[in-house]
Amino acid sequence: QVQLVESGGGLVQAGGSLRLSCAASGRSLSSYDMGWFRQAPGKEREFVGAISWSAYSAAYADSVKGRFTISRDNAKKTVYLQMNSLKPEDTAVYYCAGNGRHYIGPLWTRYDYWGRGTQVTVSS
Repeated sequence: QVQLVESGGGLVQAGGSLRLSCAASGRSLSSYDMGWFRQAPGKEREFVGAISWSAYSAAYADSVKGRFTISRDNAKKTVYLQMNSLKPEDTAVYYCAGNGRHYIGPLWTRYDYWGRGTQVTVSS
């Protein structure tokens, strides 16, 4: 199993940037494909993007494509979400998640391990 802890959230003005980190403990991170999801108040959990265990492949939601980038450092057991050109609609709690199913798609039910989330607030 793997335990996940997100960090790096905060308050930022529209147009600004943040980098979220997801630190893993337990089993080697290279065993897992990793995803980022977000959930705003009153809304359903939303797929942001995901990266394969080797970082060879990545997938993004249309709403963040071109603005957000996912990367990983398996040696440091950390996955990153670089968020640029932030918009107020990006405000949400951001979660990282992992799965050992070779899956980098948007279905949150396919991810087995979850962090507790970090709040991102973008002011207009």
